[in-house]
Amino acid sequence: MTVAERGPRERMVFSAAQLIRRDGVAATGMREVAAHAGAPRGSLQHYFPGGKEQLVNEAVGWAGRYAGRRVARFLAALPEPTPSGLLAEMVRQWTDEYETAGFAKGCPVAAATVDCAESTASTREAAAAAFATWSEPVARALVDLGVPKERAGALATLMISAVEGAILLARAQQDVGPLTTVARELGPLLDAAVTSGG
Repeated sequence: MTVAERGPRERMVFSAAQLIRRDGVAATGMREVAAHAGAPRGSLQHYFPGGKEQLVNEAVGWAGRYAGRRVARFLAALPEPTPSGLLAEMVRQWTDEYETAGFAKGCPVAAATVDCAESTASTREAAAAAFATWSEPVARALVDLGVPKERAGALATLMISAVEGAILLARAQQDVGPLTTVARELGPLLDAAVTSGG
């Protein structure tokens, strides 16, 4: 579904996620979201009676679902799926963006966590749920690739934590080096977790 095919509510959630990933929660205003989405300002109150907090939480949830759905696409892009290949694809989406569009945007879930973890309990909970929504498909993929189930969750956490940290470093340094380092250094550890015979 393209942006134009989305209804006004979906466009506003998508737009909020895009603005949060660029500007953070505090600097993302409801008017900017409506303008970015091409939606009438009055529709914000209609669709989001809980105001900005509801919109931010829904944008964070959307981002977690988006990341979770990407896992299957990443695996499908690999001629021979491996844990290191999955991590390399997770990293590649960011290196490609940064090399073509610059370092202006990060992860909206991370941005919401930084901005709201202490001040807004519902947004912290939405961010925790979004990370879980991303982590679960990564862990399932690792199991399917031969990683023992008892290690898959921990390794999924390690992968996501490493990518999120590398995104921050890459943006601070204006260099994709931290992302490529994570893929190069963590990949062998992930492949070593695969048990013979799957």
